[in-house]
Amino acid sequence: MRLPHHNRYPFSPIHKRPVYEWPNGTRLAVTFCNNIEVFAYRAGLGSDSAAGTAPQNQRNFAWREYGNRVGLWSYLDLLDDYGVPGSHNVNSLALELSPDIVERINARAGDEYIAHGRTNAERQDVLWEVDEERMIAECTQSITRITGRKPEGWMGPYLAQSDRTLDLLKEAGYSYQLDWPADDQPFWMKTRSGPILSVPYPLEINDSPALVFRQHSGREFSDMAIDQFDEMLERSKRYPLVFGISVHPFIIGQPFRMRAFRWAMDHILKHRDQIWITTPGEIAKFAAQLPSNVLPRPD
Repeated sequence: MRLPHHNRYPFSPIHKRPVYEWPNGTRLAVTFCNNIEVFAYRAGLGSDSAAGTAPQNQRNFAWREYGNRVGLWSYLDLLDDYGVPGSHNVNSLALELSPDIVERINARAGDEYIAHGRTNAERQDVLWEVDEERMIAECTQSITRITGRKPEGWMGPYLAQSDRTLDLLKEAGYSYQLDWPADDQPFWMKTRSGPILSVPYPLEINDSPALVFRQHSGREFSDMAIDQFDEMLERSKRYPLVFGISVHPFIIGQPFRMRAFRWAMDHILKHRDQIWITTPGEIAKFAAQLPSNVLPRPD
């Protein structure tokens, strides 16, 4: 029996791979990923605070808008308080509409912009190839113009990809993407124009599926993050790994959730001497320099 297959990478069990260390001699890289998104009013796609299938209306539009008006600034204050860099998956239209976001992030040392489509009111996996190519180009050009930095990484809205997304990203100049949560280590994927890196992105330790769709509490999310970190720190004695937390400011930025989130931050950052606190872009740069006998590239 033959199942449909992507043919983008070969099977590789983690226990048979070469062992390496991250730049500071540790084996656990830690990233804090934030999603800065913008949505259409009463149209398109978008989550709801109470029901996943609720229609688009002024209430859930305003709930999500809270993130860019209030929650994001509290989250950036949190990163400042702990002295850690952040990576920001940004809808290009969010930056067009809110230039204050760019001013704040550009003033922070070590932060990274990751392209996240034009808006989370749309998905790219339903577009024809020529339209998807145009969307990627429009997003890339907009972020580059507004921030002064060309994004090197991509994460699609809703982590959605078409059969040709990887090819289009490589051809648009992207060096890595976050849409394939298949591993705890970076790995190379095939495209028609050469390999592109997949960097681990947290699908589970992510406030959107956990707090909105599964209706976990802020304390449960904090406990999940702590358990994930502790287990990965233990596993990293054997293998180099990537631990990440993904948040959305309209979700984690609610005060009662951020209060609980601080517990997870406190716990994780007590282990600064055992981890590499970084961004997906820095992980990709390091992984790209590893020899092919350590991190094999596809043919």
